[in-house]
Amino acid sequence: MSSSSSYEQPQVITCKAAVAWRAGEPLVIEEIEVSPPQPLEIRIKVVCTSLCRSDLSAWESQRPMYVFCSVVESIGEGVTEFEKGDHVLAVFTGECGSCRHCVSGKSNMCQVLGMERRGLMHSDQKTRFSIKGKPVYHYCAVSSFSEYTVVHSGCAVKVHPLAPLHKICLLSCGAAAGSLGAAWNVADVQRGSSVVIFGLGTVGLSVAQGAKLRGAAQIIGVDINSSKAEQAKTFGVTDFINSNDISEPIHQVIKRMTGGGADFSFECVGDTGVATTALQSCSDGWGMTVTLGVPKAKPEVSAHYGLFLSGKSLKGTLFGGWKPKSDLPSLIEKYMNKEIMIDELVTHDLAFDDINEAFELMREGKCLRCVIHMPE
Repeated sequence: MSSSSSYEQPQVITCKAAVAWRAGEPLVIEEIEVSPPQPLEIRIKVVCTSLCRSDLSAWESQRPMYVFCSVVESIGEGVTEFEKGDHVLAVFTGECGSCRHCVSGKSNMCQVLGMERRGLMHSDQKTRFSIKGKPVYHYCAVSSFSEYTVVHSGCAVKVHPLAPLHKICLLSCGAAAGSLGAAWNVADVQRGSSVVIFGLGTVGLSVAQGAKLRGAAQIIGVDINSSKAEQAKTFGVTDFINSNDISEPIHQVIKRMTGGGADFSFECVGDTGVATTALQSCSDGWGMTVTLGVPKAKPEVSAHYGLFLSGKSLKGTLFGGWKPKSDLPSLIEKYMNKEIMIDELVTHDLAFDDINEAFELMREGKCLRCVIHMPE
């Protein structure tokens, strides 16, 4: 069925969802009502979702409801690119294709469907979730911790029906942002260059992979957990430093290892102090620092102006510069052709009922990515 032919008005669906009622408290599996999709929206049956560090930060700071890969259940009026049964990847930021940023060729920060932090839908600033008439809010306009959810069609990407949904769900966040986005789109890492990465979680390891694919000669990984060293080699890290094991400033160690500073440094922790250290660690004259982490506190970056006068630069990136609709299909194709690694980032697979265990694993630093599987 397509919206250009016979349009049937969908009805309210009752299903299960994991709801965060208070900051940092266990999510509660509730029975919720999911409203029909409004114009230019689609309602989708969630197959699986990947828990990431941003979900943990939001949970700790009390966002009302969280949230991938899914199947289209129904479509709203005006939707022409999706049909019932399509496999889709939902993304926290959209692509309208017509705003100033979308047509610029320079940005993925869509002015119409950018990241929504108020817990409401882009189109009418309302929620599609409720529990006995009480509104329950979305997280980043996605909310995949529910058996069914509603997203704007501009925030969904149709994917190949043979692509494994429980793997490619990682491409809606950290793996895509790091793997090729930050290393390729933002930094444009060159063959033979030196790279230092602060933080070897999913994003940091994916940056290493992207740098390796670009032919970087030296990839230094910095983390406070030495158990990550061996796995980091799989993604391309050539040298590992545990910053807790050294007595001198880490940037001095890196400058000595690289002969004056790395060509590129990446902050993948979500700490503005680390962003400053990354800036200090890159080379005078041309060194570039890219920050990907989202800080939970102290969002201001402090750096001496002399670092910039010396020719260094600092850039930030959201989703690695990728435009979801335009670029994600090619990344999925690369994965299916075994050109990029995704499977190795999945350390845990859990059932939906065990979602709180997934949060604890993430909080304790015992997993990279945990894929949560919804009931069939």
